[in-house]
Amino acid sequence: MFPFRSSTKRLVMQLSPIALVAMMIFCRGALAQGDGGVRINQIQIIGTHNSYHSGFAPSAAKLWQQKNPKVFAGLDYRHPSLTTQLDAGVRQIEIDIFADTKGGLYAHPYGETLIAQAGLPADPPFDPQHLMEKPGFKVMHVQDVDYRSACEPFTACLAEVRAWSKAHPNHLPVFILVETKQGALHVDFPTVTPEPFTPAIFDALDREIASVFPAGEMVTPDDVRGSYATLNQAVRADHWPGLQQARGKVVFLMDQKTMGPIYLEGHPTLKGRILFTNADAGSADAAFIEQNDAPAEAIKALVRQGYLIRARADSDTKEARTNNTARRDEVLASGAQIISTDYPASEQAASGYKVELPGNAVARCNPVLQPKTCVDAELASDR
Repeated sequence: MFPFRSSTKRLVMQLSPIALVAMMIFCRGALAQGDGGVRINQIQIIGTHNSYHSGFAPSAAKLWQQKNPKVFAGLDYRHPSLTTQLDAGVRQIEIDIFADTKGGLYAHPYGETLIAQAGLPADPPFDPQHLMEKPGFKVMHVQDVDYRSACEPFTACLAEVRAWSKAHPNHLPVFILVETKQGALHVDFPTVTPEPFTPAIFDALDREIASVFPAGEMVTPDDVRGSYATLNQAVRADHWPGLQQARGKVVFLMDQKTMGPIYLEGHPTLKGRILFTNADAGSADAAFIEQNDAPAEAIKALVRQGYLIRARADSDTKEARTNNTARRDEVLASGAQIISTDYPASEQAASGYKVELPGNAVARCNPVLQPKTCVDAELASDR
């Protein structure tokens, strides 16, 4: 049960049964103090931005580079599979989803028509299994433009994460940031106008998530709120679950703040919901807050109040192209629990830019909260 040295094993063999039980209780207590005494908001992890993003196929890359080099530069990155990222120590992934209640809405992206009109060779099929024809939430970055994903549809992405989770039952909680995409593109060619996210669409989203992850494998707003009247009261009272309770589980977070009120309809303070909204500090549903571009001092203030914060270390490949580490270092020191990047250590940019914790650890004790019972080495026990 415990990794004893050989000398310790000899000592254990000489102990009486009562002494052996006492020793096991002591060891369990020591582990609980090192892990169970730490809550999930008291650590810091690395996450990836647009974790599903598999980049452009060759002809599409040539087309968009010709049409808009600046926009193309901001989209010119790719990630390996979700499994590979999790194996490398990433503990937050981001997935962009589009509603497609009837199926087929995104099955024929106009980008492929533009490639043919430009006289470029056809790229490999982006949907060889015709998954886009079926109803359900689809995963992509920009409809008709940037539509290739490492996993499709949304439930397949979740199933991949769950398979990894079951294979690593002691892992630290994996945070899944969900960005709901809607709204038309303003471009000079025809594009699909996505379905808007309504309370009914969000009900369907919760059902899709629950079809993959049973309740016991998630940390939900109800779990955090407990007997408190609101989520805000709970997190301000440090009522986040401990790591012992959260290991082997996932936590769903909502990206867009504007979607919060719609998701809350009929579910005050997120009762019965799965995702944590990206809320304003002090609001009833406030537990998770994005501070992607905020200064470090503002992030520190929110972290000290008990909120879970996600901040970006880089964006649109700008920092990576010049190996500019100023923002990266600022957010690492800010205490933001989730540091999002396009370039984790396992996906270093050509310039040498990367985002990692000391020793390329999977997690570390939060540098601002500095929980007394937290031990950096014990946080990485899931790898």
